[in-house]
Amino acid sequence: MWRNRNVWIILLGEFVVGLGLWAGIIGNLAFMQEVVPSDFHKSLIIAIGILAGLVVGPLAGRIIDQSKKKTVVQLASVGRIISVLFMFMALYTNSVIWMILFLITLQIAAAFYMPALQSIIPMIVKDKDLITLNAWQMNARTISRIIGTAAAGFMLSFFELKWLYIISFIVYMMMFVITSFLQLDETANQSITNKKKGSFKEVLPMVKEHPVVLMTLVLMLIPTLFLGSFNLVIMKISEIHHSTTISGLLYTVEGIGFMLGAAGLKFITERVKIGTLLFTLAFIIGSMELMLLLSDIKFFALMAFGVFGFSVGCFFPTTMVIFQKQVPKDFHGRFFSFRNMIDSVIFQVVLLSTGMMLDLIGLSGMGLVFGIISLSLTITFLLYSKKKNVVMHAH
Repeated sequence: MWRNRNVWIILLGEFVVGLGLWAGIIGNLAFMQEVVPSDFHKSLIIAIGILAGLVVGPLAGRIIDQSKKKTVVQLASVGRIISVLFMFMALYTNSVIWMILFLITLQIAAAFYMPALQSIIPMIVKDKDLITLNAWQMNARTISRIIGTAAAGFMLSFFELKWLYIISFIVYMMMFVITSFLQLDETANQSITNKKKGSFKEVLPMVKEHPVVLMTLVLMLIPTLFLGSFNLVIMKISEIHHSTTISGLLYTVEGIGFMLGAAGLKFITERVKIGTLLFTLAFIIGSMELMLLLSDIKFFALMAFGVFGFSVGCFFPTTMVIFQKQVPKDFHGRFFSFRNMIDSVIFQVVLLSTGMMLDLIGLSGMGLVFGIISLSLTITFLLYSKKKNVVMHAH
């Protein structure tokens, strides 16, 4: 696997684009803290971008299945480059409107990029290497997040905000160049396209025919509750402790936890059944949401983020392998777009709910609500899987 140039291009590309993305996210948070006082309004602004990605999801899925995936990835990189130009206008005019345009363009680009990338991975490695490549791909993303957030936080102390977006612009340009070196055999994909132009509506019947895929989709709702509130929760914990340093620590601890989880995943999956692993991880994630009740104590805040990071480091690569193996290849573009749309809907609801709850009942109340929802979902669907005899596997 490691002698495959496409593997290195995917991993390097993931790392590079992650640097730009997280430099932009830290920049967005800093910009909003200056011009948007309400937590709810901050969440509303972020949600607008997510909604844009959701709207183009079905179109993105069809285009990915009917087009060369390398071309889709490169055009998505161009979209990201254009998005940064809107943010330069936002900084120049100090206007939230330009920032909203930046978020919309960025999310539309992501709606094409992520499903295309997830469709490319099974094309470049053998089935036995899928779990390893998925884990390393997510590790590359996590390393870029740790470096990106740490470097962005450091730069904000010494440089103007615009430099974060200049870096984003440069790395998105690099991403376009890196992906141009991908070498994919997409003749099979083209022959499928010539036979039939699949409808996005065909995804739901396909999911119903594959109970393992359906069950895994449901389980993915649980970590999304934590992830959807991630940035706003970190901002709130930073306010509680009157410290900007803890923000960087929380991102770092969660990132290190994620990498340890992904690195140890192959060892774990050789000893634990997939179904047992996913339900156990979902239960742990729900428990960590409850631990936000104690976030006024620095140790418990760091512990919650660290354990959550380890759990999702195991959780997401495992679910991705299940999808890549269980879903028919001619459905990959549409299915991964559909999955990203589900994530976006839940993410948006969680984001708005988080902003509202932080304003109304505070961080402890929000952690209690999300924790109860997650644990209830885990227990409910564990019982459902036992009743329906759904055996979770990746073969």
